[in-house]
Amino acid sequence: MISAIFFMNQKGEVLISRIYRDDISRGVANAFRLEVIGSKDQRSPIKNIGSTSFLYIHCGGIYVVAVSRQNVDACMVFEILHRIVDIFKSYFDGAFDEDAIRNHFVLTYELLDEMLDFGYAQNCSTDVLKLYITQGQGKLRPEKMKQEKLNKIIVQVTGATSWRTPDIKHRRNEIYIDVVESVNLLMSAEGNVLRSDVSAVVQMKCFLSGMPECKFGMNDKVLMDKESSSRQGAVRRKSNAIEIDDITFHQCVKLGKFDTDRTISFIPPDGEFELMKYRTTENINLPFKILPIVKEIGRSRVECAITVKSNFNSKMFGTGVVIRIPTPKNTAVCHIMCTAGKAKYMPDQDGIVWRIRRFPGDTEYTLRAEVELMATVSLEKKVWSRPPITMEFQVPMFTASGFHVRFLKVVEKSNYDTIKWVRYLTKAGNYSVRI
Repeated sequence: MISAIFFMNQKGEVLISRIYRDDISRGVANAFRLEVIGSKDQRSPIKNIGSTSFLYIHCGGIYVVAVSRQNVDACMVFEILHRIVDIFKSYFDGAFDEDAIRNHFVLTYELLDEMLDFGYAQNCSTDVLKLYITQGQGKLRPEKMKQEKLNKIIVQVTGATSWRTPDIKHRRNEIYIDVVESVNLLMSAEGNVLRSDVSAVVQMKCFLSGMPECKFGMNDKVLMDKESSSRQGAVRRKSNAIEIDDITFHQCVKLGKFDTDRTISFIPPDGEFELMKYRTTENINLPFKILPIVKEIGRSRVECAITVKSNFNSKMFGTGVVIRIPTPKNTAVCHIMCTAGKAKYMPDQDGIVWRIRRFPGDTEYTLRAEVELMATVSLEKKVWSRPPITMEFQVPMFTASGFHVRFLKVVEKSNYDTIKWVRYLTKAGNYSVRI
């Protein structure tokens, strides 16, 4: 894995170095200084010099360099480097620069020793590290700690669930689930969808006592197809299933169970965390459809008619809807009329900004604008590039992918009752329509 880690400044001076394996010496830092820092060529974050690979990131004027002579997983190494920077920032009050590293010299070495062991990632969780490495004080002295607290730390660091201790207690056992989807769309002026996808995050906030095991169910097509083949009555559920292209989980999820039977089983951390991310590109229900009509009349006028229609249930509504309609740079005056909300020409944005505070479902609103252009004298006639219309919005209790939580089971040895809350939210990612 990683043979050594160097922290170097802009001049190529080594501030901190930690060598984990014998196949690397401290002298390789000079090769990195000459070939990377001293080079003016545009460079990638990976540099191979002979049989040695340098993988590095640049943050706050500091080069964080991982060195290896093996065929390492580059993605994992960069994840470790970014985790190191994030942990240092949490210990250094948000700062990560040369002064912060020099002022916390001993603490930096302690953190590196705990995060990596023989070049392998050992413990990269800020919450766990702060249990026994206090900010600015290094490790707590064992003789000053109660033996009970020391045992808890040992169990959490070395146990199977380092993200949770078994002595957590809450007066009310509650669990909150937030499914937040971002819709990305690129549509042609004729109304054809050129590109669309949904990127989503399932956020959880847990206030559960003890060591509960949770089982999370979703309308995954693979899982529901298995259920429909084993039960005759489940065939009609196929239409509600979604195809998930990519999915990533929090470390608490048991991946072995998911691979075998698509069950998301986990022991949750206490508090707020990100359970999973997913992405889908099939059968996306677009919350809004934009129908633009833009006509250039000669060189002095542009007429616009923009119709926006909501495609969700009439009992739902969109909030914070903002439509940005571009206009030519030589716009002089805009005469605007809209059936809902407020619209105004913004010269600094080269366009009309149409804001609708509340957009009901199954509703259609129209904006009409007459744009007068200033006469320009130029040798070259520049054609208006017609940038796309962009849109921002939020639609509560609606999912563009069709994702929904089928069940959430909480099993704990004390058999307490759990209050469960589920909330959905769809918002705009890169939502644009060409004109």
